Amino acid sequence: MHIKELRAMSKEALEAKLSELELEVSIERRKIASTGVASKKTKAREMKRTKAQILTLLNERGARK
Repeated sequence: MHIKELRAMSKEALEAKLSELELEVSIERRKIASTGVASKKTKAREMKRTKAQILTLLNERGARK
């Protein structure tokens, strides 16, 4: 996701997306560990980056402590 899309989302929507991404990242990590497929590493990296952007936005808004 792009940062502009994330900034337009509400606090509740961001928190829901964050929990969804945490689940997806853990699933991808297990897939990479078991298969070692390089193409999925990029997907996991993008998800981790989006997760970090969401956490940053929540911290900026003072919504997460």
